[in-house]
Amino acid sequence: MPLKTTIKKARRAKRESKAPTTQAGEFVREEIEEIRQGKHGARSAQQAIAIGLSKARRAGVKLPPPPKGRTSEATRTKAKRDLEKAKSGSTKVSPKRSKATINALKREPKSSVSHKALAKQASSAARRRKGAAGKTRSSTRNGARKSR
Repeated sequence: MPLKTTIKKARRAKRESKAPTTQAGEFVREEIEEIRQGKHGARSAQQAIAIGLSKARRAGVKLPPPPKGRTSEATRTKAKRDLEKAKSGSTKVSPKRSKATINALKREPKSSVSHKALAKQASSAARRRKGAAGKTRSSTRNGARKSR
């Protein structure tokens, strides 16, 4: 369950007409902090981000599912389900399932959201983006320097 302050920040971002990804960023930040505090772990930085995005969708952030080819069909289905959950409101949660999920996450490492791990995730994500193939700020500067 997201913190009230996180939901407030996301709503403020929505009022300011910020993008859904910006609104969801608050939930991702909260998830990373929870892992760093030791409440539970995550197998990778990507998993931590995915949990945060799922919480954002369930809290009502209109974040669309990832496009075809970017992720698996199961991930897209889960994202659609999360969006539907936000519209329909909360339903009764199975205590056994909740406990099992938390216990499974507690066994995962906390180092997956270290500064080093998140930096590695950010650089690999930047590499995957269109138009950014091998173009870092430093390589752009170096290219400009050579052409002089």
